Amino acid sequence: MSSVIDLLKSHRSIRKFKDKPIDSEVLNEIFLAGQAAATSSFLQGSTIIRVTNKDTRKSLAKLAGNQPYVEKAAEFMIFCADLKRAGNYCREYDKPFEGDYTEHFIIATVDVALMAQSLVTAAESVGLGICYIGGIRNNPIDVSKLLKLPAGVYPVFGLCLGYADQDPEIKPRLPLSVILKHEVYNEESDQEKIQEYDEKIRDYYRTRIGGGHGVSWTEQVSTLLSEKSRPHMKAFLEGQGFKFK
Repeated sequence: MSSVIDLLKSHRSIRKFKDKPIDSEVLNEIFLAGQAAATSSFLQGSTIIRVTNKDTRKSLAKLAGNQPYVEKAAEFMIFCADLKRAGNYCREYDKPFEGDYTEHFIIATVDVALMAQSLVTAAESVGLGICYIGGIRNNPIDVSKLLKLPAGVYPVFGLCLGYADQDPEIKPRLPLSVILKHEVYNEESDQEKIQEYDEKIRDYYRTRIGGGHGVSWTEQVSTLLSEKSRPHMKAFLEGQGFKFK
């Protein structure tokens, strides 16, 4: 139907990268493609910090949960939600800064996600592999200190970028009928379809891990939502100036 659609449907996370640099012109075009993403209210509330220093990369890999591909990928960057840049001009135009409202936080965070996904699509279109790194939120204070992030800026996630040195299977998604609703939210027939999907995920994990745990999707997400997840984030964000009014 479309090469773009085929590309998007073929997405995989890559965790092994070749020792091969990315051409600077290619990298620049990828950044420009990410920057062209939609931005709410034209805030442009995203900042990318490209990290090339080996010692910094090593520290970030440790802070993210000892993920070696943070060090080994050709490129690693941190995507930050940024209200500081635009907020600087409130003073210039003699306006109060109200950037600590929850809506502003949402706008900046969504901006980051949209920019990153456009950048990722551009990267994959030229043969690169990627891996999002949410683990940088394990130790957001240390990450922020390392990158000298000021108030009004917070690290949302990291991104590994490089040429893939593996060929993993595409992880099956939920049936479209489960996530696409018409007119109203309803769960008719969802349970049966999710049970079938669970079997696909069990098979996927057994194959991927070489006869491993074979955990289903429902088991996995029920564990996720039954445990505390990074409870430090609220206090960290408040410390960075996001007060959630």
